Amino acid sequence: MTALQHATGAPGSRIYSYGAARGDLVVPNDDLVEPINSSDEWIRQRTGVVERRRASAEVNAIDLAVTASTEAIRSAGIRPDQIGAVLVSTVSNTVQTPSLASLLAERIGATPAPAYDISAACAGFTYGIAQADSFIRSGLAQYVLVVGAEKLSQFAKPTDRTISFLLGDGAGAAIVGPAAESGIGPTVWGSDGAKWDAVGMDSTLQEYREGAGQVDWPTLRQEGQTVFRWAVWEMAKVAQQALEVAGVTADQLAAFIPHQANMRIIDELAKQLKLPASVAIARDIATTGNTSAASIPLATHALLAEHPELSGGLALQIGFGAGLVFGAQVVVLP
Repeated sequence: MTALQHATGAPGSRIYSYGAARGDLVVPNDDLVEPINSSDEWIRQRTGVVERRRASAEVNAIDLAVTASTEAIRSAGIRPDQIGAVLVSTVSNTVQTPSLASLLAERIGATPAPAYDISAACAGFTYGIAQADSFIRSGLAQYVLVVGAEKLSQFAKPTDRTISFLLGDGAGAAIVGPAAESGIGPTVWGSDGAKWDAVGMDSTLQEYREGAGQVDWPTLRQEGQTVFRWAVWEMAKVAQQALEVAGVTADQLAAFIPHQANMRIIDELAKQLKLPASVAIARDIATTGNTSAASIPLATHALLAEHPELSGGLALQIGFGAGLVFGAQVVVLP
């Protein structure tokens, strides 16, 4: 058999920059409590959310993605035509097909870069980073744009007490490029389909279509206790594995950036990992809400803006959510 030639890439990869876009509307708890017969205090105690950012009716996930991507490209100091792949993690595209990624590539000037969407919910950004790292080290691309973009407010039911009041809109983007040494550690990722229905939609598109008005537009809901227990106990193990495969210990971290699902989950994970006080912990959920695939890059962007001294330090990031799916890796902050 004739051996085929194969591209060779960089010895390592790293994240060059981040970009962010949040919904233009600030929605405090008081605006949402009446339909769920609740209070600002109840939401704060259970979730840590004070307010969330949501997008106006005319703003879609693609618009947020363009804004975040444009900032990331500019901050990385590269041209859009240098991007070798566009990966967008989203559950908020306005259509089932074509992908949001292909439209994003066109709008930012990255065409004809390959582009596709990743449907991994709240773990989607970590999935994208894992793929970008492999693309660069294998020679498949020199620079990769990884985006988490969501407009979850379009799937929020005002009367739902399980998740709707958590949801926000936004996009976070990162440029991943070549490096002499590895700036992205091995990814620990996986899924648990036995809990497939713990987070998801309350009806299917087929049920909506055939319901003749008897079935509402599908919206998000979750089994809160199931998700909480899984996130706290199982994801602490995944996070610890990510540290181990990267060859670092908790006291070597500069930051911990988990998916912004719930402040209680964030605090409990930090406790399980025995993070020292020196580790900065992202708590963007308090003012942005849960933005699914966008939450990790948005939280990282905010953390670096508030603490620029973290640049060059190690961050443990972990995403987890509907599927149930999860992904974690240690990265060097740009």
